[in-house]
Amino acid sequence: MNPISDLTLPRPVRDSQSEMAEIVLPNDANPLGALLGGRLMHWIDLAGAMSAHRHCRNYVVTAAIDHMDFWVPVHVGDLVILRSSVNRVFRTSMEVGVKAWVENYIADDCQHVSSAYLTFVAIDAGGRHVEVPAVIPETDDQRRRYDDAGRRREIRRAERDRRRNNARP
Repeated sequence: MNPISDLTLPRPVRDSQSEMAEIVLPNDANPLGALLGGRLMHWIDLAGAMSAHRHCRNYVVTAAIDHMDFWVPVHVGDLVILRSSVNRVFRTSMEVGVKAWVENYIADDCQHVSSAYLTFVAIDAGGRHVEVPAVIPETDDQRRRYDDAGRRREIRRAERDRRRNNARP
């Protein structure tokens, strides 16, 4: 098969699944030794970008990130695990879900820290949008996330239109 045409073929969600780990160091924390929220947001963006890159095999830029909550504190010395995958593809964009966990390997404890949905847009070297191959959900959970991503997209579009209308004089 021609390698160029391979770039347009649909890909299963599993091809985009990524995992990264970060040890929280003093430079990542506030004066009380708790992980800075902005640092976690940065890691979530990186984990999401890895999945988006793996799926579309192209450059991607972050277009949006949905609401984030921080559920439990993360401290210096903890291990943060970030898991991500593409939930759904639109024409030139894709929604990626990222879930962050904190693992205290001394206490053998793992807790959910935060989750986020990010929208990435695929671009070429000149910054022009490029089409993204379709994603194939294979499990019930992946199909649920695929369907949910379509609903979230409609909500984001409605909210964007509302903000545009409110910004007009």
